[in-house]
Amino acid sequence: MTYESPEAADDRLAARLAPALALLAAVGETGHVTRAAEQLGIPQPTASRRLAVLSDLVGAPLVLPSGRGIRLTRTGRTLAAASGRALGALATAAREVREEIDPASGRVVLGFLHLLGRTLVPSLIRRFRERNPGVRFSLAQGSRQDMLRALREGDIDLVFVAPMPLGDPDLAGRPLADQELVLAVPPGHRLAGRARVRAAELEGEELVTLEHGYGLRQITDDLCAAAGFEPRIAFEGQESETVRGLVAAGLGVAVLPRTDPGLGAPPRTDPGPAAPARTDPTPAVAGVVEVPLSPPLFRTIGVCWVAGERLTPAARAFRDHACAAPLDLGPGFRPPTVPGTPD
Repeated sequence: MTYESPEAADDRLAARLAPALALLAAVGETGHVTRAAEQLGIPQPTASRRLAVLSDLVGAPLVLPSGRGIRLTRTGRTLAAASGRALGALATAAREVREEIDPASGRVVLGFLHLLGRTLVPSLIRRFRERNPGVRFSLAQGSRQDMLRALREGDIDLVFVAPMPLGDPDLAGRPLADQELVLAVPPGHRLAGRARVRAAELEGEELVTLEHGYGLRQITDDLCAAAGFEPRIAFEGQESETVRGLVAAGLGVAVLPRTDPGLGAPPRTDPGPAAPARTDPTPAVAGVVEVPLSPPLFRTIGVCWVAGERLTPAARAFRDHACAAPLDLGPGFRPPTVPGTPD
């Protein structure tokens, strides 16, 4: 009898499982043989037979009946998860091959925080498409935590986040700008007339914040911790403009990015000098006064990608454009002060 090493046996089993990657991934996604078959465009009996053959091949059941559907066994979940990752890698490779042939018609999957969709993302895309009109963009918005997770899992190519994930060996990035954070309070609040306010003076105040997972929430929590007190959270939201609206309604105060009083005006196209940070309380939007913090507080906005992985030509071109483009983001911004991370 010819001896076969465990490694060789694993390779042989993987080769025999490979043709069924799509079925395993579809069953894992839908939890139902019929829906998986419909998704793949094959008859349901064919899908059931293939699953039975795969179970015999592996030597353990992959699915078990569960009500009117099925549930994956632990073995099935392991193979389904691996199949999804393998198909994702194949899809990325196929896309890269296609775009290598014609990079001018590629697609960039771009993730960013909600607030960055106001000026940063539209400005960068507009300038990039002036020279690359055939490149398409798919845009995803969410919390910092969700965007970084999607980046690691390969669902998006690049993300714009703040603060940057410094010290993460799996990610590389380049800072683009530092953005000032201020205290937003309703008119008539005891701090509304102050020229600046220290973080310690927020002890006892009801705070309106973003939910956990958002970078601004972590900054707020760290600011309070450094000042020696536990924040009193009155409301949590998923979008900074909602937080700003709650402040305007008198429901609390919030640490938010400084707004541009000229918001709504057409963006400038010339890369003029960075505007200096203001040090006076400023009516930002109706019902909200912005008071600078002392010492001034900034967060770094940057573009990030997975370290060591090849970006598609279109994504690489847009990343290089974002890193090289002169940014004119308005009041409250300054050149970045943190270094980038190696690719």
